[in-house]
Amino acid sequence: MTYDIHVIGGGLAGSEAAWQLAEAGLSVRLSEMRGSGDNTPAHHTDHLAELVCSNSFRSDDATSNAVGLIHEEMRTLGSVILAEGDRHRVPAGSALAVDRDGFSAGVTARLVAHPNIDVVRERVDALPQGPTIIATGPLTAAGLSSSIAEETGKDALAFFDAIAPIVHRDSIDMDVAWFQSRWNKGDGTDYINCPLDREQYETFVAGLVAGEKTEYREWENVPYFEGCMPIEVMAERGPQTLRFGPMKGVGLDDPRTGRWPYACVQLRQDNAAGTLWNIVGFQTKLKHAEQVRLFRTIPGLERAEFARLGGLHRNTFLRSPELLDPELRLKSRPNVRFAGQITGCEGYVESAAIGLLAGRFAAAELVGKKILPPPPETALGALLGHITGAAVAETYQPMNVNFGLFPPIEGRTKKADRKRMYTDRARAALATWLAAA
Repeated sequence: MTYDIHVIGGGLAGSEAAWQLAEAGLSVRLSEMRGSGDNTPAHHTDHLAELVCSNSFRSDDATSNAVGLIHEEMRTLGSVILAEGDRHRVPAGSALAVDRDGFSAGVTARLVAHPNIDVVRERVDALPQGPTIIATGPLTAAGLSSSIAEETGKDALAFFDAIAPIVHRDSIDMDVAWFQSRWNKGDGTDYINCPLDREQYETFVAGLVAGEKTEYREWENVPYFEGCMPIEVMAERGPQTLRFGPMKGVGLDDPRTGRWPYACVQLRQDNAAGTLWNIVGFQTKLKHAEQVRLFRTIPGLERAEFARLGGLHRNTFLRSPELLDPELRLKSRPNVRFAGQITGCEGYVESAAIGLLAGRFAAAELVGKKILPPPPETALGALLGHITGAAVAETYQPMNVNFGLFPPIEGRTKKADRKRMYTDRARAALATWLAAA
């Protein structure tokens, strides 16, 4: 069949881009190599928009958090990713976490059913000649990677990303562990907490540092992304690092002692049935047997059964500030846009957000309209600015959306009011942008 635009990659960014284009009345060929006989080291299904790491879209607080703000902006713009995320939400305090299988199945069903989208299971190995959005993510197939490198003349940067393990709920010892959200946010039962005293914590940290790890020589000297750091790498930074990171015990009252534990491991619900829970912040490159041995030393997880163990995969991304224009087009070949993690954004929501913008930019161009990029005062505009112009290409690194990417609030302000001022300003800026579109 003929189509108006080709979207390559059916992850979060590609799915969102295809949806935005289709909703604008354009016909889309969406190519996804999973399901054609090809797979990746990180994926387990052939569903579109599969979540390969955490099941959390992070904070859903749109009044004091940049991530929650970008959620709100994407909902306003008709995001299929946020719509299905809301539909498959599971308890997670103030965060938006989803039943990962229900979520990806829901996105797949909606795209397959859309009359303007043709989902094709195929691997694409070269840059197409017509209008294209490449959203192949951090695990772009070798052929297409080579084609991109040949066109750009630049080597892709790279970093490690790691996957957290998932535990069967009925294997957790609830005589030791307890339900509570930190500071009792949410309904108070969104997390399972496993407490460690000082000796247990120090023994665990020593085990992480000494544990046998997966190593890949061809990936040596590549920096980890700070937002998805393997837990053993954090442990190597100092014996107290984890106590002030994913294992902090503050705001959690152990019902057996009435006190905060010295350290604490939290698990978050991973599916709607509540039968699977992921270990928060425990991305790891430990070998599988070592993971089982070490994680079963955590109080409450002595008999843990794992639905999935942690893993490690390599992410690659472009020098986007140098190579892409403000509408995400490849400067040397403007029929091609890029979206998602391959542009150097980091995080599920950020990847989908850039897919949303790529789709809207392409849709406008194809029907002969011109839309300006969203204002930098919005979360979408701030993230886009980081990718396409704000960073120095030589030092460009993946980034989650955060208020540090926004233009500063002018004048003297109280620190306590600043986040609300950012979000109020962003809402006004988005409304003005939409009215002018």
